[in-house]
This record gives sequence, C-alpha cells and structure tokens, in this order.
Amino acid sequence: MRLRSDIFVSAITRRVFSRGDTAAVLRKGAQAAGAIFLRQRARDGVETLFGPAPQSLVTEQEEGGRLFERRLSSADPEAIDAALAREIRFDPDCWVVELETSDVSDLFETSQPDS
Repeated sequence: MRLRSDIFVSAITRRVFSRGDTAAVLRKGAQAAGAIFLRQRARDGVETLFGPAPQSLVTEQEEGGRLFERRLSSADPEAIDAALAREIRFDPDCWVVELETSDVSDLFETSQPDS
C-alpha cells in the first residue's frame, strides 16, 4: 500500500526542517494520490525538478513507496517554472513542494542515484 500524498509531503517537509533547511508547499494536490513534484533550490543557484518516476521503473521492493526521477536541472528559475506549469496543466491535482537544501539524497528515492 502506498503512502498518501499529504502524509508524504508532511513527512518530507518535517525532515527538511529538522536538518535546519527550509521547505514549503507551493501547491496542494489530491490528498490521497496526487502526483508530487519536488523543486530543489540549492545555495549555488541551481534548481532541480524531481517528478514521479514511470511505473515501469518501480521494482517489487520499491512497490508501495514513492520513486522520483530528475526531470530538469537549471540555473534559470523560469525554466523550472515553465516545466511546472506544463505539469499542472496536465495534472491539476498535483503537489509542488519547494526544498531549499543542498542535499536531497536521504530525503527520497530517485530512479538514478546522484553521482
């Protein structure tokens, strides 16, 4: 069974705050099953957008969890804004969470580990 979107968002924001970093929910989506997009803002000015990974990448061990993939990384915030606007038009029930932290490796699983 997969964790509800609202509970996942609450947990990730609390984890970010507990590390002394900042998180904000920019858009609330469907509580139970809304797609979640994570916008990471690093201190060096680079922003990265993570979105739900395709279901074909989810293994049996990861089933029930949430797997993300890196969608875009840019120093131009307008590129991230445009990508999010496209996703919102496609799925108006999605969540958008902004994370102001330099390291997200321990916050959520990604389809390809960061190098």
